[in-house]
Amino acid sequence: MMRVGFVGTENSHVKHFIRFLNLDQRHPGYRAVALSGGRGEHNADLAEYGGLDVIVDEPSELVGHIDAAIVCNRDGGLHRPATEPLLRAGIPVLVDKPLATTVTDARAMLDQAEESGSTLVSASALRFVPEIAEFTSGAADRGELRHLHVAGPADPDSEYAGLFFYGIHHVETALEILGNPVVRPGDVTVQAERHGDLVRASTTIDGRMVTFTFVTPSDGGQAPFHATAVHTRGALAHNLTLGPDYNAATLDHFVTAIGQGRAPLSPEQLLTPVAILSAIAEQV
Repeated sequence: MMRVGFVGTENSHVKHFIRFLNLDQRHPGYRAVALSGGRGEHNADLAEYGGLDVIVDEPSELVGHIDAAIVCNRDGGLHRPATEPLLRAGIPVLVDKPLATTVTDARAMLDQAEESGSTLVSASALRFVPEIAEFTSGAADRGELRHLHVAGPADPDSEYAGLFFYGIHHVETALEILGNPVVRPGDVTVQAERHGDLVRASTTIDGRMVTFTFVTPSDGGQAPFHATAVHTRGALAHNLTLGPDYNAATLDHFVTAIGQGRAPLSPEQLLTPVAILSAIAEQV
């Protein structure tokens, strides 16, 4: 039995993951067993909901109780200190977007995973929505991709590390459509500007022009995630829809990685979205 523990339990995604594992039993041989963050009311409710037996104060105290971990802090700036002791113990870890909010933190986490031989996975759920396949499967018929645009909600003033809370979805979507090219931090060149509730940014990724629009959510709702790809012989535009169980694909991704003993993306590919979004955030 693979025992799974959770960090960052304030995030609603934790309850989703517990349901998938313990109530729906979507992954036989895997079970949610432990929470960090102390014995507050919220963790007590989660433990009762999923039948979890262990609650600890600090992420490091999960070691010995679990075989895999999912880190879900809303503030990605907390991911490095939460993840490093788990990786050091050789525990495979899923970091529920973003991997980190600085290149320095991301590199440190990736280096720790390599040193200990543990599997480190991170992914936006938008990588797995059905519309992404439409952008990639028929691309050859549309000719060379000239311009990719991804739009959606993100608040540069969010208490959860600004643009990183939702904006990482935009960047990972673009990278998934482009085939996950590597962009090294020193090679990132972006132009970004803020206009009221909008942030617009442009860059070049693997020789293709890529632009992003981040729209601050309002009390009345938020902009949908959307992608437009302009090719030499055609174009494709789609809203990107997250279904009610959108986190299930991310968990599937993690379980597959554990089974294979390696992350689907290389360390350089995992670092790339952090490098790009950091460069954008620095300008706004």
